[in-house]
This record gives sequence, structure tokens and C-alpha cells, in this order.
Amino acid sequence: MFFMTQFSLKSIIGKRSDLRDWLQSWCDISDTEIAVEDIRKGYVFGTPIAADHHTVSIEIENETLGFIHGQDKNAAIIAGLLTIILKKDAERKNLGAEVLNLYQELNVIYNFSERLSETIDPDAISRVALEQAMHSITSDSGVVLLWDAGLKQLLIPAKSGESLFNEVELAAKSELLFKIGLSGQSEILSDLSVLKEKGMINHEIESMVYAAMKVKQRTLGAIILADRVKDNYSAAHLKLLVTLALQSSSAIESALLYEKNIREVQEREEAMLKIHEVTKKFVPSEFILSLGKETLTDVKLGDQVKKIVTVLFTDIRDFTSLSEMMTPEENFRFVSAFNERLGPVIRSNHGFINQYLGDSIMAIFPRNPDDALQAALGMQKAITKLNVERKELDLPAVRAGIGMHTGPLIMGITGDENRLDAATISDTVNTAARIESLTKYYHADILLSEDTLLYIPGSSKFQFRNLGKVLLKGKNNSLVLVECLNSDVYGLQSVRAGLITQFDDAVRLFQDSKFDKAIHLLQTILEQDPEDQCAKVFIEKAELYLLNGPPANWTGAEKMLSK
Repeated sequence: MFFMTQFSLKSIIGKRSDLRDWLQSWCDISDTEIAVEDIRKGYVFGTPIAADHHTVSIEIENETLGFIHGQDKNAAIIAGLLTIILKKDAERKNLGAEVLNLYQELNVIYNFSERLSETIDPDAISRVALEQAMHSITSDSGVVLLWDAGLKQLLIPAKSGESLFNEVELAAKSELLFKIGLSGQSEILSDLSVLKEKGMINHEIESMVYAAMKVKQRTLGAIILADRVKDNYSAAHLKLLVTLALQSSSAIESALLYEKNIREVQEREEAMLKIHEVTKKFVPSEFILSLGKETLTDVKLGDQVKKIVTVLFTDIRDFTSLSEMMTPEENFRFVSAFNERLGPVIRSNHGFINQYLGDSIMAIFPRNPDDALQAALGMQKAITKLNVERKELDLPAVRAGIGMHTGPLIMGITGDENRLDAATISDTVNTAARIESLTKYYHADILLSEDTLLYIPGSSKFQFRNLGKVLLKGKNNSLVLVECLNSDVYGLQSVRAGLITQFDDAVRLFQDSKFDKAIHLLQTILEQDPEDQCAKVFIEKAELYLLNGPPANWTGAEKMLSK
């Protein structure tokens, strides 16, 4: 079959003059006549001779290429010689064809490998593999099947050519495919009846070849080619398809591993981001930034910074009485809802919450006290709105006192190597907390120290009144308290603001031990503002000192006996 199309007596005698010369010499020496007849080309040596000469056929693999005409002995010798030459020439050309085929196959594989290296997408790899298979092996249709172990279903990432495969039936009857291509075997299918009966392939298909896509004995899927021509595929086709399948399956495995690694990295990054976002809620980012760090992971034990800040405390008034009317769960929900309303106000005014202390909040304002005062006013407004809602639910009103003080503060990381904490260390914190506690004593909504007031630019836009000097428990130096009237919790701001001068005069008289004059002025104030509880506090104190005399070493500073 191979020689008739590629070899002939004419091809070796016509191209080889040495062979022609030898044949002529043979004839001359042996004094005989020889004629070589090609079965298709006619006589290629010598001329037709008498019919009584002997004829010997030249056959290779049961195919007759021609005849040698001449004497019986000489014809047989020449026929044997030419047969040997033809076989040698065929072997040489066969070897050349095999080398060429091998080169072409290697070239296909090399180019295929180059294309695979250009993508890390499993679906794209499947398309490249099928495209190469269809280009190298003549087929009417082809598909790539991949098994998704996670989804437990068959996927068809690539298809080419005519629609001879029923994708729906292929996916639905994957158990049948596990008996062929997905079983890990590769072969040329001769019996297609079952696949046709199941509606998985078109009835026009007469030939099918498939190669399993395997990695380390694990089958990922298969490449399947089909054609309408019967016996279209050979062992060489199967070998090439297997090579393409193995290469593409290795590339897909690497791509899946890469995707897995990327996914794991993204998941770790997302987890770290979530952790970072959560830690920011426990340790304010402003605190970390104040230490000159970007994230919590940058800080270390001993990091610290000293700054002038305003510390603000707020506390729910009479929380004990309120909590007695609630269950522990209701208490928790109430405090959480209260803090949810005040937290955003603090942050919107450039402050950050350093601690939630049950029913209290400690906040720090690193920019200026004006931020803290604006936040305090905003918090009181939020509480007023909350009380409107509570009234509709027939719940008691909530009040909160707010106190603030400005001074130096050390923010830093303390603890030990196994337990770190963001800490604030300063007398400023203690002072702010004491001032907040005095809001109950003076029945004030917002109190601040004179030290804070000095730092507030344009303080004239607020209404302040002086509450005089106080000596906090455990302190040697007194400080001046100031009340901000702008919160207007009771809607009396205009009245009370109009009496500021008289109130300040009364406080000065009180501090100068002129208690009777202070009482007289304060009573005048109460006539116009009967709800001024702070004025009543000063009257009670003045009456006590008028009766018993002021404390020893009186300097005008009220000595607070409790924290």
C-alpha cells in the first residue's frame, strides 16, 4: 500500500544513472538482453523483446511494481537485485518520513506548550487544547469535558466545529462518561451505539477518539473528537491527542493551583482587613495615628506620645435608678443604644472614643477644645431627640452630664509581651472625670474648666457662666469651673443667658465671703428663672456658711469631698 504510491521501477532506474550503467554492463558482459517494465510507466530500460524470453515479476509486500524480461536465470537475478534496491530505498524513505513526522509532532507540541504558557485560565487552556487538536487531527466536532469536584458536575469549557455533541445530555449522563474518557483511559471508539441511544452524540457521527486529561493518576476530564467519516482516526492520532491532553491537564492543574493560591491569599487579605477593621473599633485609628503608626500591627510595647488634648467624659444621670427598672438584657440594650447615638457625634467633631465605661464615655479631642464643646452640644441635642422617642413609649427621660478639661496627656502602649493595651496616662483624664461628676452637684449639663475655655477661639459665640473655684478631692490646686448654657435642655437658654452677668457677680460675692449679698442676688435670679438649680446650690451653701462660717482656710474655692 505504501510502495505503490511512492516507489516505482522508473523512480530508481530513471534517477540513478549508475544503476542504468550497471544494467547495460551486465547485458554486454553476459551477452544477453534484458528489459525492465514498470507496471504503470511502461519500459524504463531496454526494449520489448521476443515473447519466448522469460518474465519475472518484481513484488514488494504482495504488490507488483513491474517485470523483468530476459533469459530465465538473468531475469531472476536482475529481479532480485532491483527488489533489494527498492526495499532499501523504501526503508530509507520510511525512516525519513518518520523523522519528518516526529519533527512535525515535536513542533506541534512545542508551539502548543508556548500557547499554554500564555494563559493561566483553565477555560482558556481548554479552548487552546481543543483548537490545537482540531487543527492537527481532522475532525467535524470536538469538546473538552472537565469534572468540577467541588460542584460535583461535568463542565464543558470548550467546544469546536459542528454541533454533533448534546451538551445537556453529556452533563446529565456524566456517569456513563466515567466509564469511558473520565475513567482515565484513552482510545478510539468503534462502537458508538450506546452514546447515540442516550442522545449524547449525533447519529451522523461514525468515528470518535478521546484522550483522558490526567495529573498524577487523577483524571480532570477528557478531550473528545468526532467525525462523520468511518475509521477516521488512527493510532498516531490517538498518540498525539493523548500528548495534547496530558500537556493541557498539567497546565490546567497548575492554573487551578494558582487560582487556589490567589484565592487563599485574597481570603487571608480579606481576613486581615476584617481583623484590622475590627481592631480599629477596639483601638481607635486616631490613637494609633497619634503614635505615628499606620496600623495596630505597627505598634509595640512602650510606644508613647505626649500631646495637649481635651478629654471629655459623659455619664447618664441617675443610671442606677433607671437600671433598677430594667433586666440585665434591657440594661445592655439601653446603654448600647445610648452610645450608638453619641459615638457618631463625637467622631463627626474630630474626636475619638477612647473608652466605653458602662454608662459613661471617655473621648479625646486632639485638635482643639472647640471640637469637644461642639460635640458636647451635639450630644445633648441627640439626648433631647432620644427623650422625645422615649416619651412616646411612656419611658422616663434620660439626662447626661458632660465634663471636659484640656491639658497634657500621654498616649501609649502598655502591658507586657503577651498582653498589650492602649493606655492614656495623665492628670488631665482624672480632672475631666471629676468635672463631669460635678455636673450632678451643680445640676449642669455641660461643665468645662477655665483651662479649656482659654483654648476656645471665638468663645463669644457661646454662653458661659462662671461657677467659681473648686478644689477637687486629692488635689492641692483649685480650678475654675465654667458652665456652657447653649445646650438649652429646658428651653430656657434666652432667660438664663440674660442673667449671666448677675450670676457671675453673685459667684464673686460668694467667693469673697459676702454670703448675704450673694444670697440676695441669687434670689433675684431665681425670681426670673425658678428652674435654675445651680443658683439654688449656691444659696444653700451661702446660707450654711452665713450661719456656721466658711471652712477654715477659706479661699473661695469649694472643696469637693467626693470624686
